[in-house]
Amino acid sequence: MPVYALPDEILFPDPELADPSGLLALGGDLSPRRLLTAYANGIFPWYSEGQPILWHSPDPRFVLFPAELRLPRSLRQTLRKGRYQLSFDQEFAAVIRRCAEKERPHQNGTWITEEMIEGYLQLHQLGYAHSVESWLEGQLVGGIYGVSLGSIFFGESMFADQADASKVAFATLAEHVMRWGFTLIDSQVHTEHLERFGAREIPRKDYLELLQRALEAPTRRGPWQLEPNLSKGAS
Repeated sequence: MPVYALPDEILFPDPELADPSGLLALGGDLSPRRLLTAYANGIFPWYSEGQPILWHSPDPRFVLFPAELRLPRSLRQTLRKGRYQLSFDQEFAAVIRRCAEKERPHQNGTWITEEMIEGYLQLHQLGYAHSVESWLEGQLVGGIYGVSLGSIFFGESMFADQADASKVAFATLAEHVMRWGFTLIDSQVHTEHLERFGAREIPRKDYLELLQRALEAPTRRGPWQLEPNLSKGAS
């Protein structure tokens, strides 16, 4: 199947035209307008340093329905004990850079290039990209970041320097978006880490239909704030 070269105009091919790996197109830029258009069409950038910008729309899609969130008992206990302090949107730049620097098994280098960092920093400044931070004794030890449009959150990456720090951040995010009426957390591709929280694969066709319905809701732009009586593992 062909891989499409993007024009200067902000346009994307039909995501159903992606090749079996999910690769759809290459080129373009990471301007806020192009990134938001991509997410609104079920497409996201994923590439390595030295490559052109590569745009993907995998089939199946790995998602979490907030109502299906599962919290392991040990994580509930961690949340109740309040070992970590949590925040939204306080250190977005630090979170994305820590995600880029974190060494991961079976991964040579990072896909979060300087170009990617700059693009998502711009989305954050516009209120579309968000971070959740886990703190221990005043130090940032874990976090997650992603993009929000309508009633969907597109998770991008997370990191942890202490046990359960990223899991606590993700649980905090999931419980808050559930409170706010979000219908979907998009995790893009399968990971065992998020499968434990209840994420599962769905056909891309179903995902795109859910996405279009989610985009009918107003976007909750940032900065986000913690809600009272959440993040304690009560749900």
